[in-house]
Amino acid sequence: MSEPIGNLLDSLGVDLDLDSDELVSGAIVLLKTIDADGDVGLRIRWSDGMGYLERIGMLHAARAIETDNLGCGHDD
Repeated sequence: MSEPIGNLLDSLGVDLDLDSDELVSGAIVLLKTIDADGDVGLRIRWSDGMGYLERIGMLHAARAIETDNLGCGHDD
């Protein structure tokens, strides 16, 4: 069953500070899941209309951002 995940993200404390002139044009959401047996998994979803190359590019950029921020105390 598929359903919107906005409330789920809100309940996990996910938020974002945007400047007044910024617009969100796409999103990739990576979710860590745990099933009834305690097995951990990953789920990924993306905005409608987002193509493969755009998704891969955003994931690559996110990895670079996280790698560059390791140990720097930077949280966004």
